[in-house]
Amino acid sequence: MTAGPPSHNASEPQPSSPSDSTPTTSSPHAYSHGHHASVLASHGVRTAEDSCAYFLDRLRPGDRVLDIGCGPGSITLDLARRVGPEGSVVGIDAAAPAVDAARAAARERGDVRTRFEVADAHDPSVELDAFDVVHAHQVLQHVTDPVGLLRRMAALCRPGGLVVARDADYGAMTWYPPAPGLDAWRSAYSAAARTLGHQPDAGRRLRQWANAAGLSVVWAGSSTWTYATEAATDWWGRTQARRVRESQFAQEASRVGCSAEEIEAMAAGWEDWAADPDAWFAMVHGEIIATRA
Repeated sequence: MTAGPPSHNASEPQPSSPSDSTPTTSSPHAYSHGHHASVLASHGVRTAEDSCAYFLDRLRPGDRVLDIGCGPGSITLDLARRVGPEGSVVGIDAAAPAVDAARAAARERGDVRTRFEVADAHDPSVELDAFDVVHAHQVLQHVTDPVGLLRRMAALCRPGGLVVARDADYGAMTWYPPAPGLDAWRSAYSAAARTLGHQPDAGRRLRQWANAAGLSVVWAGSSTWTYATEAATDWWGRTQARRVRESQFAQEASRVGCSAEEIEAMAAGWEDWAADPDAWFAMVHGEIIATRA
């Protein structure tokens, strides 16, 4: 693994197979997105290239990697390809449906080496001091103790290993043209997340959390997913509309006081935004690379 800050350009996840990285929490019941097929499908387009560019230059053939909150597995499987047959990758997720999807994705790729297990980072079956890289993508925003999870990630690393994490920042998301339905969607999601003790604006806090965990921060930065082509905005808007209607979002929004009519207006707002030829959406992510102090 190399030293020095990575550099990379913004990337834009594109539709592919419905099988990759949903995050998880220390409790499968606390994951506010849920694991509806619409959620797994939208997470399934993620790749190591568009979600892990900040640390890929540090991966080496033969590395042992733990992917916490692996979801349906596409990022995990991409990382396995990069470390090669001499390396090993384990993906864990507290939600059985996500792990089932990950195992199916591995079969589709013909990957018989990567392991997927129903577990979380605190499971005693997860080996301490064992991994060259411990990775979490879109996970810290969904736990009540992100500092504690980072500390646990460091304990799972071998001496000199890397803790790497990337999380979205809902408050920093921006779009055009103005869309009241999207404003309401963000407000409802953020309010529901906070009632669970989660932090939707996690991206900006990663460095602070790593410092509080007693880690040595090697690099902290950001990147974006930007949707700015007709195909990308159509896919993103329609995917989000489906998630508003069909996933756990509707239940969570209702729990914080949104009516069925208001929830439907959010979904319609996503569809209207997707149909606008001027549509543009940027999702900001914080990123951190750290080691044990």
